Amino acid sequence: MINEVKTPSFGKAFVLVVLLAVVFSFGIIGLGLDPIVPLLTSLLAVAIFAKLNRTSWAQIQEQLLSGISTALAPLFLFLLIGMLIALWMATNVIPTMLWIGFRLANVTWFLPTALIISAMVGSMIGSAFTTMATVGVALMGVGTALGFNPAIVAGAVLSGAIFGDKSSPLSESTSLAASISETDLFAHIKNLMWTTLPALGGSLIIFAIIGLGHDHGSVANLQHLSNLLSPTWWAILPITLLIGMVWAKIPAIPTLLVNVAVSSGLFLTEHSLPALSATLMNGFKTDSHNALLVSLLNRGGMMSMMPTVIIIMLALALGGLLTEQKIMQAVMKPVINRIKTGAGVVTGTLLTGIGANFMIGEQFLATILPGQLWKNAFDEKKLSRLALGRALEDSGTVINYLVPWGVAGSFAAQTLGVSVREFAPFVFFALLSPVFSLLSAWTGIGLKRVK
Repeated sequence: MINEVKTPSFGKAFVLVVLLAVVFSFGIIGLGLDPIVPLLTSLLAVAIFAKLNRTSWAQIQEQLLSGISTALAPLFLFLLIGMLIALWMATNVIPTMLWIGFRLANVTWFLPTALIISAMVGSMIGSAFTTMATVGVALMGVGTALGFNPAIVAGAVLSGAIFGDKSSPLSESTSLAASISETDLFAHIKNLMWTTLPALGGSLIIFAIIGLGHDHGSVANLQHLSNLLSPTWWAILPITLLIGMVWAKIPAIPTLLVNVAVSSGLFLTEHSLPALSATLMNGFKTDSHNALLVSLLNRGGMMSMMPTVIIIMLALALGGLLTEQKIMQAVMKPVINRIKTGAGVVTGTLLTGIGANFMIGEQFLATILPGQLWKNAFDEKKLSRLALGRALEDSGTVINYLVPWGVAGSFAAQTLGVSVREFAPFVFFALLSPVFSLLSAWTGIGLKRVK
């Protein structure tokens, strides 16, 4: 017989949350450890807490697995993206994009341009992950060749990709936020512009200033690198297929499966089947002896995604325990009952979304949980559900890219080749979104209310 989980007291839940915060901050920031050790330590601590809360070991196992099961689709998606990156390298798709970027690159305005390109592609395909894995990889190569700090380039790519993801009706995270807040999708996207456009404008200004202060790297270096690449006109075909399937609203996994199959067919026109198997598993390996080109092109493969998959599985297991043990609910309920103003409700939702990202590590759960906790508070304070949806996006969606053990943060680090700790200070769009959301809440500008 399965016993119902007892909601812990505020004091016990608060002590546990503080303990986990100390473990993560001391382990990752203080000792510089990979997230795996702090995650395992936290997982053990929460499992012991659950046992003391009279949860059976069988239930604890179920709760761990239920957390992982919430993101089986993204985990499989990561493996497909690893294969696609390797194939697009091997079939000259990404090298062709690099060649175009090398030819057109402007040193002074590269960072704002990288942001705008990522934003446009993200808006078209509705996926920050796919944007990073395609044009993001190419932009990282161009920026590195120009001598920019890879962390800054990653910040520009991510800022644009996240904006595109939030602005697209094809985005899963945007659709989820609209669903949780029970609002029309297009009305939700329109209301997001009160915070997303200022955050995008602020990011563009900052990156333009950084670019103006960049005094090393030259187009001559790019010309030399471009001469080592051989662009092909048919490289546009896999990209067109990807965008076409996304616009046809075909789900992400079938879309990537078809693209992997088509790219594999292109690969087999010049290589053997064993070579295809090795490329899918271990990634692409160039024959070039240029060190910079090697670092740009030797990417992809399912094995390259395994460190990310391990971190995400541990984070999701921890998130499953925290959710099923009602830890966040126990901590937030007394806070919610004491907030008396609409601005306070928005602020509380933002802080809950940010906290849930760092505690649970999963973007969708960090959107769903705050929505469930604060939904009634928005109704009581006569705030529109559009305001709830925007607060969920400005915290639950964007902050996950700044969490080293988060699904989005781990994927970005693996795909772009820069650790979260390095690029996080430069993802200005994600940093500015909750700031502008707070400004809207406390000034009332753009804050929708129920008439």
